[in-house]
Amino acid sequence: MKAILLLAGQSRRFWPLSEKPLFSVCGKAIAKHQLDRLVAAGIADIILVASKENKNAVSDLLPNLTLVEQEDADGGMHAALTSALPHCGEESVLIVGGNDLFDPAALKTLVQESEKDGVGGAILAQKVSSYFPGGYLQTEGSKIVGIQEKPGEGNEPSDLVNIVAHAHNDVGALRAAIDDTGGDAEDAYERVLDHLFQSHTYNAVPYEGVWQAVKYPWHLLHALPILLDEIEGQQIHESVEIHDTAVVEGNVIIEEGVKILPHATVCGPCYIGKGSVVANNALIRNSSIGAHCVVGYSTEVKGSLWQDHVWTHMSYIGDTVVGRNVSFGAGCVTGNFRLDEGEVESVVGKESINTELVKCGSFIGEGCRIGVKTVTNPGCKIGAGTFVVGCTFITEDVPEKMFVRTKDGVVKVSENRSEAPDPEDRDTFMKNLK
Repeated sequence: MKAILLLAGQSRRFWPLSEKPLFSVCGKAIAKHQLDRLVAAGIADIILVASKENKNAVSDLLPNLTLVEQEDADGGMHAALTSALPHCGEESVLIVGGNDLFDPAALKTLVQESEKDGVGGAILAQKVSSYFPGGYLQTEGSKIVGIQEKPGEGNEPSDLVNIVAHAHNDVGALRAAIDDTGGDAEDAYERVLDHLFQSHTYNAVPYEGVWQAVKYPWHLLHALPILLDEIEGQQIHESVEIHDTAVVEGNVIIEEGVKILPHATVCGPCYIGKGSVVANNALIRNSSIGAHCVVGYSTEVKGSLWQDHVWTHMSYIGDTVVGRNVSFGAGCVTGNFRLDEGEVESVVGKESINTELVKCGSFIGEGCRIGVKTVTNPGCKIGAGTFVVGCTFITEDVPEKMFVRTKDGVVKVSENRSEAPDPEDRDTFMKNLK
């Protein structure tokens, strides 16, 4: 069986972060986590579907695999398959979403179910006990007869939610259904499935294990403990320097060249990328820290996910996702807990969406500079390239490349006329300061 790994999504709902498949958690891009899951399930023949924008990065990340560019960037799964299927021959295919995390054993079960006599394919489905805003399978016994998108609570046709892990045995029939179904509508692929359900037997494969789709930025906070829990034991590179008074406990991966200074504490599960520094009196717990980061003096990082080159000093960063090349001045705090202790909401477009998290901090795009004693409200997002002047209280989302300051007690937002130096240029930048 050949697998098609879908990595061409536009990541619009992922703002202020970018490129979901390339976002790193525990030292590996989400796309690499997905590839490892396919290989663990015994599937090595894999085609990658990427966008025009990310195809070079995907190729660098996952070399030696066939890569196909999705020609219609806005065409969803229908367009992805239109581009990929000509490269698949006539063998059966397994279509897997690039951003859905689940147990590799589920893929093995799915493939086995699809290979039964008389079966044209199979779809993995999460068995839910409460309403989930996704596509529900309509079934007759184990046979799938339709998919109903977001039916609304109380109108669910079953307790099985579609996961993007679909096995198709008759590739010719799949191609024909795609050709017969227009690709303009958002539900084009779902209409392809409905067509196939009429002529072939597709079985639902119920799954009750861990599953996390990554669509919105806060979904990374749901996914983080899943991936941290996969760390086994203490995997500490021989070059790591840990001071005698520092404490490292629990399951951890600590990469090459990390320094953990006096009286610092790392409470696993944690991942710390190469070349990072955990400074005096710092505390890291249940977090993934990228490469070449500085968890500065007396900083606490809890339940958070950092990309590379993030710097702090005397800060509290709780349940927060931070993009590459971001610095926090002394005394910064990301608020992560509502006064009424309810679940945090975050705004997407004009809609306020429940993150389903009681503890939820901020989401900060790459290249930001956050001034001293800045505070952010739970669920706030800060766009890439934004500078925030010290002593500012961020209570709502800030667009990209803005300059935010407080004047006469009022927060003012204007265009940012500067930009953060890239870490690769930092040596030159620092010399110019002397």
